[in-house]
Amino acid sequence: MPRRTARTLIAACAATACGWVVVHVLPREGSDGSLAQARAAPHPTWSDEFNGRSGSRPSRLKWRYDVGGHGWGNDELERYTRRASNARLDGRGHLVITARHERPRARHRRHYTSARLKTFGRFSFRYGRVAARMRVPSGRGLWPALWMMGTNIRRVGWPRCGEIDVMELLGQHPSRVYGTVHGPGPHRKRGVGGKLTVRRSLARGFHVYAASWTPYRVRFSLDGRRYETVRRSRYPKRDAWAFRHRMFIVLNLAVGGRWPGPPSARTRFPAHLEVDWVRVWRSAGG
Repeated sequence: MPRRTARTLIAACAATACGWVVVHVLPREGSDGSLAQARAAPHPTWSDEFNGRSGSRPSRLKWRYDVGGHGWGNDELERYTRRASNARLDGRGHLVITARHERPRARHRRHYTSARLKTFGRFSFRYGRVAARMRVPSGRGLWPALWMMGTNIRRVGWPRCGEIDVMELLGQHPSRVYGTVHGPGPHRKRGVGGKLTVRRSLARGFHVYAASWTPYRVRFSLDGRRYETVRRSRYPKRDAWAFRHRMFIVLNLAVGGRWPGPPSARTRFPAHLEVDWVRVWRSAGG
């Protein structure tokens, strides 16, 4: 999830409970989590509802961990761990990813810990819709994200594997969400996509972040409202459309990095990314 500067989407729409400010006026997706425009509804393929006892770790059958603290290509400040103190179920149907400010161990020299989960080797899909209902944290330097990368990453590397950032948010701007794609070419770091700004902080409650993916486009939405579509036919000519392969899901809460910058003295720790569910609907023939 490298740094990008997405173009602003300016259009008026009616106010909702979320308090929309900037959004394209487009047909609405079904509030039940289905694609309203797809008359042949996608097939439910995979989900995690995070039902389990309080303090338990996420399912090993569905998730694996990225572990380490080498900056992750973005100069991030956290060290990702497998500890339940950084990723656990709360016993009320939520996964809680917690970023902590800790005294660093001598060999790690990282003041922050967090968790980064992935379905690599557990689940992947090609074309469909992925969505998560989450409550994000706020505070400068916090960087929650739900994203996907191609399962061929070990063979071809990044960015040739392709990356779809279903949602990213900077804690210092908790009313703004980004949806972006990355592939080989001049825009590989910056990405191609859009952003949506709403009136109220997204940290005040749970919201559904989603992306639908076909051979010809990737479409991003917040609470069923589409705010950006990246089309293959309009993709930058010098960039390659790298979104033809199976992809796996990544869910993390980063601290610091070139894009959000470091936390400030006002950033509260521990900081929590709460996830109610993650669901995937695969398109027929995908």
